[in-house]
Amino acid sequence: MAAVHTILGEQVTMPVQIRVADAASAMFLADAQATRNILGGTGLEPVTIAGRAICTLVFVRYIDGDLGPYHEFGLAVMAQLPGDRSSIGIYISWLPVNQPFTLAAGREIWGFPKEMADIRITSHGRGKRCEVLMDGRLVVALETSGGIPAPAQLGGASIAAYTNLDGVLRSTPWVMNPSEVRMRPGGARVELGEHPIAEQMRALGLPRRALFTSEIGSLRMTFEDAREVG
Repeated sequence: MAAVHTILGEQVTMPVQIRVADAASAMFLADAQATRNILGGTGLEPVTIAGRAICTLVFVRYIDGDLGPYHEFGLAVMAQLPGDRSSIGIYISWLPVNQPFTLAAGREIWGFPKEMADIRITSHGRGKRCEVLMDGRLVVALETSGGIPAPAQLGGASIAAYTNLDGVLRSTPWVMNPSEVRMRPGGARVELGEHPIAEQMRALGLPRRALFTSEIGSLRMTFEDAREVG
């Protein structure tokens, strides 16, 4: 029988389905020690390439899904259980959203570190721009600048999403089915404001040139129930 969670008086049946969304992301090399600081106390270690860690900034416009329509921005780093390459996934360290129901569901079901913010996603030239504001002040902005069409068959990618809310490490199976994908090397511009999260991004080495950026014109996703790790 499918698990059912009651969130703000409404039932959410697992797995959660996202039927229509679009997204953009940029991947960067990051300072390994700053990444270890983010992962401190989780039991995870950063995935490194030539001594550098990997972080990703992403924004998503959820249009039709089980949690309703909303905007989301994420800061994530690639991580694994110590010495276990089979456990590689992404650790989500910050995940602001702009609607209260998805905030409550994200925190209660999966332990996602969601908090409320003003998130503005707009077209920007050939690309997109996302601004995250708190108390009317800019925390971070990410601009992407389009790219060339990627191969059509990128669907069904599954990745472990790690979270560590209230000291409990969880792993959530997350399946993505993207289409209308455009990618390019570089292609991102990051602006940082004055906020503890912005300072954390600066410690990672942002803003800097992205390894690559991607824009997803149509995205379907499935989130299974989280499981505790360890």
